Amino acid sequence: MSVVPRLMTLADLSGPQINRLVNHAHHLKHLSLPWLAPQQATKKKNNLRMPSQSLFNKSIALLFSKRSTRTRMAAETAAVLLGGRALFLVIGGMCEGIFARVGAHEEIEELARYSPVPVLNALSSFWHPTQVLADLLTLHEHAHLFSPDTPAPSPTKPLPPLRPLTIAYVGDSANVLHDMLVTYPRLGHKVRVATPPQPQYNPPEPVWDRVVELGCDKHIVWSNDPREAVKGADVVVTDTWISMGQEAEKAQRLTDFAGYQITESLCREGGANPDWKFLHCLPRKQDEVDDEVFYSSRSLVFPEADNRKWTIMAAFDLLFGKWDITGEKTLKGGE
Repeated sequence: MSVVPRLMTLADLSGPQINRLVNHAHHLKHLSLPWLAPQQATKKKNNLRMPSQSLFNKSIALLFSKRSTRTRMAAETAAVLLGGRALFLVIGGMCEGIFARVGAHEEIEELARYSPVPVLNALSSFWHPTQVLADLLTLHEHAHLFSPDTPAPSPTKPLPPLRPLTIAYVGDSANVLHDMLVTYPRLGHKVRVATPPQPQYNPPEPVWDRVVELGCDKHIVWSNDPREAVKGADVVVTDTWISMGQEAEKAQRLTDFAGYQITESLCREGGANPDWKFLHCLPRKQDEVDDEVFYSSRSLVFPEADNRKWTIMAAFDLLFGKWDITGEKTLKGGE
């Protein structure tokens, strides 16, 4: 009997496997978009290729103990495009996959341990793999902004490669950062981080253990100075300072994160590259990034949010539909 696959973090995949997943998202996106266009805009739909229908007649259970907007909409619409449906139910015998957004990471580990169907981490206290996949797709789609010789992406061609980037993260050591730490260095990028000096803003020991195990720590610079973090940055990233469940800590956190707001002046003083771009997983609060940056041409947050759908669709197709998130079946000729 086949081992039930799972994906808890991008640390579970190799660099080439991550790139395969991102390229598959690009492929599915451009197969799907013509089907979503108004009927009069695409008169010859009989000639169009369908995206994978690996979820035909299948149901994916959504287990969200933490509320969500983008993740839920992305999951529900992605499942439909793959021929299936996503339901707010968790019954392993009646669904063919579970997309779980939980509090403590131990919750999803226990779920995956006993589940008869594949489990995909939609968010946990430690990791947020689908967010970093969306960020990667967004960066590849805008690779021409980082290298003038790189062509703009084409729907009929593989994603353009990214030159090695310096990616800065300024904020809390939370799940998005954790998946960045185990992903970007293995794809040839440098990561520079600034978090407040208090120990609660350091990564949990199990997360840092994975970072070291994968050799990623050699390509990470960590400080408590946001200006130091953005030095030479091509991309600047932040996230919420106050996650769900931390509302009682709001006053203290706002004090601790004073000076961490992403602004033009901070990045100029810190020496970010002149054409740096900005990412945020949303929802955003003005304390984290000011309007000048958030609504500027530097900001890629809206295509980034849109790409949650396509990267979740790729993960659903390969994990739930084909049980081939690692690509091993493809290599053996099984797909």
